[in-house]
Amino acid sequence: MTEPDTETGPAEVLEDTRRRPRTSRPRPRPRLRAGVPLPLLLPALGGLVFLVLPLVALLVRAPWRSLPDQLTGVAVWQALRLSLITATAATAVALVLGVPLAWLLARTRFPGRRLVRALVTLPLVLPPVVGGVALLLALGRNGIVGRWLDSAFGVTLPFTTAGVVVAEAFVAMPFLVISVEGTLRAADPRYEEAATTLGASRFTAFRRVTLPMVAPGVAAGAVLAWARALGEFGATITFAGNFPGRTQTMPLSVYLALQSDPAAAIALSLVLLAVSIAVLAGLRDRWMAAS
Repeated sequence: MTEPDTETGPAEVLEDTRRRPRTSRPRPRPRLRAGVPLPLLLPALGGLVFLVLPLVALLVRAPWRSLPDQLTGVAVWQALRLSLITATAATAVALVLGVPLAWLLARTRFPGRRLVRALVTLPLVLPPVVGGVALLLALGRNGIVGRWLDSAFGVTLPFTTAGVVVAEAFVAMPFLVISVEGTLRAADPRYEEAATTLGASRFTAFRRVTLPMVAPGVAAGAVLAWARALGEFGATITFAGNFPGRTQTMPLSVYLALQSDPAAAIALSLVLLAVSIAVLAGLRDRWMAAS
C-alpha cells in the first residue's frame, strides 16, 4: 500500500493560498520622506511668522503691571459684561433656530435645498457691515418687518441691547448650522427611523434619539457661535450703535479705546485673545477625532 504524496508543488501552493480567506489588515499610512523642500519650507515659515508675529507683539506690549487696574475699570467692565451677556443670548437664539434648520437641511429633501443652504451660509462671507445695513432695512423703524413691530407691539430693535443680540446671532448662527448639519450627516439615520417604526413621532425621535447622538456637534457649534458673537464688530456698530453700557461690546470698546487709551485697548484685546485660545482648546479633541 503506497502512502499519499504529501509534497505539493508551487502551483498547488498558489491555488491553496487563493482559496484561503484573506484577512483585512489595516493598511499602514504612507510616511513622508525625511526632509522638506526649500521652496515649501520658506513660504511655510513666512506664513507662520505672519500669523504669529502680531499675537507676539500684543503679548510683548501688554501692560502687565497695570492690567488688573485696566480690567477692573468701569468702562471696561461694562463692555466685558455686556459682551458676555449678549454673546450668550445670541448663542441661545442660534441654538433654538439653528439646530432645527440644520436638521431640515440634513434629513429632508425639498426643492431649492441647495439655495437655502447657500443663503444660510451667506453671512459667513458677507461683510459684517453689509449685514448690519441689511438688518436695518429689515428690522429698523422703517424696515420691512421693523415698521410692523414698532406700530403693533412698540418693539424697536436698532440701537438697543436686543439689537446687539440680533446682530450677533445673524453672523454667528451659520457656524452652528454648519457644525450641526455635518454631524447629522455623519450620524446613522436608521436609529431615528427605528424609533419612528416603534411608534415615536418624528419630534420625539429627534429629541430622544438624534439629539443625544449629535450632542458633541451641537456643543462644538455653540462654542464657535459664542466666540463669533463675542468678537462681532461690523454688524453690531451698524445696527446697534456704540453706546456705553447699552450697546458697546468689547470689540467696539477696543476700537474706541485705541484712540484715547491704548493700554485699555490692549487689555481688552488680551481678554479676547484668551477667549479665542480657550475656544481652540475646547475644540481640540473634536478636531483631532475628525482628523
